[in-house]
Amino acid sequence: MKYSGYLIDMDGTIYLGSESIPAGKRFVDRLQEKEIPFLFVTNNTTKSPASVQNRLANEFDIHVESKLIYTASLATIDYMKDDAKGKKVYVIGEAGLIDLILDAGFVWEEEKPDYVVVGLDSEVTYEKFTIATLAIQKGATFIGTNSDKNLPNERGLVPGAGALISLLETATQTEPIYVGKPETVIMEKALDRVGLSKDEVLMVGDNYETDIRSGINNDIDTLLVLSGFTPKSAVPSLPVAPTYVIDSLDEWDFDK
Repeated sequence: MKYSGYLIDMDGTIYLGSESIPAGKRFVDRLQEKEIPFLFVTNNTTKSPASVQNRLANEFDIHVESKLIYTASLATIDYMKDDAKGKKVYVIGEAGLIDLILDAGFVWEEEKPDYVVVGLDSEVTYEKFTIATLAIQKGATFIGTNSDKNLPNERGLVPGAGALISLLETATQTEPIYVGKPETVIMEKALDRVGLSKDEVLMVGDNYETDIRSGINNDIDTLLVLSGFTPKSAVPSLPVAPTYVIDSLDEWDFDK
């Protein structure tokens, strides 16, 4: 089937931590040459779209507009705006999450926020967890930016946002509302941004639990590339098979 557009994961698909995946760059180059619409959809909340844009250009020689980068941070903001519970928020996360939320008009509050948002934070502390725990116990809506338990990088599979969120879930006995892949929120907003319907796009990624599940759970065809999180040995036992599985993005034929 020939697809009109592509939703594409980044880490593990286009690059791996600080290492380039050459086939990832060639994949993007081919999309641009063929003028096929695409949108990067990432659970990474540590950087703003502009920062991601600069990193792609400076580290991996991939040149795209920042509007083609849709992060779980943006999806979280979209969710809170739609939910409209209030504007007070406490966030565990890094600048790519906190700055965007505050720039969107939300106000920092530690005692009794409307929302507690938790994303990846490489400098998380016990005190941050304590503030978040008490706020959730007082009735704040608990939002997890994404459920990634691990992140693939050059060192291996390191803790992801989901690991931090699980600690708070245990401490509060409260289930979070997840926004990032594989949830419906981020996928519906991504489709709105790329301007295409579910049956016109292909979701491309390396992580079965997030990228591929985001397609399966939302009736979008999927392409699993074995360049990051999910190993080839796991493919035969996957509960629902991806639409396509390839070893390298170089193998993908846009015209088939």
